[in-house]
Amino acid sequence: MRTHFADSLDDLSCGLASMCGLTVTAMSEATSALLDADLRTAERVLDANTDLDGAASDWEHKAFSLLALQAPVAHDLRFTVGGLHIAASLHRMGALAVHIAKIARLRHPAPAVPLEARAVVADMGRTAVARATETQLILRHVDSARAQELVAADTVMDELRRRLFTVTQAQQWVHGVQAAVDVTLLGRFYERFCDHTVEIGRRIIFLETGRLLARPDALLP
Repeated sequence: MRTHFADSLDDLSCGLASMCGLTVTAMSEATSALLDADLRTAERVLDANTDLDGAASDWEHKAFSLLALQAPVAHDLRFTVGGLHIAASLHRMGALAVHIAKIARLRHPAPAVPLEARAVVADMGRTAVARATETQLILRHVDSARAQELVAADTVMDELRRRLFTVTQAQQWVHGVQAAVDVTLLGRFYERFCDHTVEIGRRIIFLETGRLLARPDALLP
């Protein structure tokens, strides 16, 4: 019975890592669709989000079944309950990638990001993908030490968002209010995506230590 329970926990851990892999792909493709005005890739991101929806629903069903049938305690209970929070964050990360793809689709065939903002947005996309990739590794190995580093490194995206705001507020900005709104929203979507990787890092630390770090201001309700 205990062996079966351990196998179930391993299966749940792998499920979270697989879900995170879907967010890596979604964010990478959403950024490509945005910068290349690629309608086909944008539509692919939107269609693929159903896979993440299904994976999240399946993970929650397995977790609740484990809680009901096995009555886990201590570390195992923390993992199962904490995993529900992680699955919710991963689901929201996928939704944020969809929001980016929708802006690309909405402005097609014109590019949604003016030339002046492209470099910053490209850096945001690379940063988001890198953080999600690191999060996937942390989830696969339930590595609290790397999770600590993930939480501590939550500054790059904040600086990029400040740079983006500076671009849209410059006197040289000639693209109007709508483009400024689009770019500002995109900055927020990328920032929130990375905020959720921080939240996942906090949860991994909790799973291993029983200690839940205070939320950064950006994650406060």
